[in-house]
Amino acid sequence: MLNEPEPTRDRCLLSAVMARVVASFFGIGLIIGRWRGSDSGSGTLAGAVALGIAVAVNAQWGWQGILVGAIALTLAGLWASHRLAGEHGDAGWIVIDEAAGTFIAIVGLTTFPVMLAAFAVFRLADIVKRGFPGVLRGERLPGAFGIMGDDVVAGLYGLAVGHLIQAII
Repeated sequence: MLNEPEPTRDRCLLSAVMARVVASFFGIGLIIGRWRGSDSGSGTLAGAVALGIAVAVNAQWGWQGILVGAIALTLAGLWASHRLAGEHGDAGWIVIDEAAGTFIAIVGLTTFPVMLAAFAVFRLADIVKRGFPGVLRGERLPGAFGIMGDDVVAGLYGLAVGHLIQAII
């Protein structure tokens, strides 16, 4: 019987490719960089796409679907970021964290204007960081936790403001 080579190398390559696909939110994080030569704005684009998906999920499955999506995106982001953090750090094209933060920001919100306001607060907290306690600390966590951490905390700011607005109106 012939000894066949282990498919380990193929599995590692497939895992690395999948990590890049997930980390770039299925290619969304690569669009602006290819178009302009800079990743600046990739997170906002990914967040906007995620918001559109989240609105559709909300219409079909309600807040429970958004919560499941937020958890799934966060876990997928941790997995993908862990695979890439050593080589790429928190590269601008890694935008799964923004997608997760967007989903977190709108859990339980019922109208699009309020979702949009929560998304805006999330993006502001993620971009500014220093004015929002905990966001910068989340970013300073090591590896994948740092890549995902600031966006999870920023998403919670969006969620809090969104629920506050929803309670008022």
